[in-house]
Amino acid sequence: MTTIQAIIIAIIEGITEFLPISSTGHMILASTVMGINEDAFVKTFEISIQLGAIMAIVMMYFKRFLQGLTIYFKLAVAFLPTAIIGFLAYDFIKMYLFNPIVVATSLIVGGIILILIDKKVVAQESKTDVLENIDYKHAFFIGLIQCFAMIPGVSRAAATIIGGVFNGLDKKQATEFSFLLAVPTMFAATGYDLLKTPIVFSKNEFILLGMGLIIAFITAWLAVKVFLKIVEQYGFKHFGYYRIIIGIVFLIWMNKVVL
Repeated sequence: MTTIQAIIIAIIEGITEFLPISSTGHMILASTVMGINEDAFVKTFEISIQLGAIMAIVMMYFKRFLQGLTIYFKLAVAFLPTAIIGFLAYDFIKMYLFNPIVVATSLIVGGIILILIDKKVVAQESKTDVLENIDYKHAFFIGLIQCFAMIPGVSRAAATIIGGVFNGLDKKQATEFSFLLAVPTMFAATGYDLLKTPIVFSKNEFILLGMGLIIAFITAWLAVKVFLKIVEQYGFKHFGYYRIIIGIVFLIWMNKVVL
């Protein structure tokens, strides 16, 4: 991995991590297009820079996390399905699902679903006055739907937002719950990935890693700010259109490469 490639991947991670368009999917597609060899360092790089994006959310919602313990209990319940299924299915997912065709297909299907739910969200009023008052049953079901995001290209943000909408949250609450749930989910997933991956790197590789973390942090911060404004004004349909377009373009590109 070159310095330019590392910068590009880190920017992609930061921009896409909390948007409903799949950061993992975009990194897989970008790596394929740039011809990056998925060696031990590259895999660890793509996993580790997620910590930079996570810290952006921690900093942005720092006061929210200090308001009380209630939200922690709800997030713990929502995180439980992912923790169990992720642990059991980790090896299968890594071996069979991390490929460009799965990503492109998931992007298209997820895009269609986002467009369809956008119509539902426009008129929907929240059944919960404040996010902390979401009941444990609905929190659990949001977490259960989040498990679909283990398929590359589905998008953790898209899954949890869709889960939030179908469990009585309005678009703003669903988006915020997605952000908050990202913290335990991504810390756990990143930590487990790093434990499963050997880390013996050169000085230059550690420099690339540090640079990637900083870039992912900055771009994630900016992306979330913009995303909240877009959702408030336009909803989710435009992200759905984008997913479908990028998925189709990549399928066409892959077909030409194979031929």
